[in-house]
Amino acid sequence: MSALERNNVTLHGALDGPPMMFAHGFGCDQTMWRFVWPAFGDDHRVVLFDHVGYGGSDASAFSESRYSSLEGYASDVLAICDELDLHDVVFVGHSVSAMIGVLAANARPERFARLVLVGPSPRYLDDEGYVGGFSEEDITGLLDSLESNYLGWSSAMAPVIVGNPDRPELGEELTNSFCRADPAIAAVFARATFLADNRRDLAQVPVPSLVLQCSEDVIAPRPVGEYVHDRLPDSRLVVLSATGHCPNLSAPAETVAAIKEFLAE
Repeated sequence: MSALERNNVTLHGALDGPPMMFAHGFGCDQTMWRFVWPAFGDDHRVVLFDHVGYGGSDASAFSESRYSSLEGYASDVLAICDELDLHDVVFVGHSVSAMIGVLAANARPERFARLVLVGPSPRYLDDEGYVGGFSEEDITGLLDSLESNYLGWSSAMAPVIVGNPDRPELGEELTNSFCRADPAIAAVFARATFLADNRRDLAQVPVPSLVLQCSEDVIAPRPVGEYVHDRLPDSRLVVLSATGHCPNLSAPAETVAAIKEFLAE
């Protein structure tokens, strides 16, 4: 199957410009970038896609053996790059897709020019000398709840993830996005996400990176963003005024401004 069909790839903007790929986070799809990507369309060939099991992707392509680790999703990113023959890609990854971008760039550095990591976390689980934001009990409870009552988990967790309680429409949008996914696929992706440990991969990143950290984020708290920044060979850390884990929805103008400043360097 063509990767472009499998991952519902859509192309926008200046189709002869340098490529800029946007990758969504857990439980979402490419529409989560609708307030961000148009700001880059005049100068870039914008590549949007859906991870398998989400949005308009082909769910029949889902394989638990392939997608039980983030490497499977990184392979999809590289397949898209190969089919479109993309070089010098600016990869913008939100949440778990930040680490998917790290894995893809490490595997095939010739395809990438820069990484923009929005709310990244190389490990959600606390460890000795490392603050990930979640205890082992937290992660176990989260996964058990998701697997036993996915719709209930989605309704409870989405507003917490997106933050901004004064803007309930954002939580509702994320809840609806979660609920559109197949619970079985979501459970596999959740385990791949929340049990991953990509800390050692950070030091190998071959391209300049921007770490966008929200000022208050229960999913990827500030110590995590600082950790990522400290261990990337060439990175810039920007702490946004935005709160919550989805600045692409809650603060697109601030997100765009930070990315544009990074690309202008």
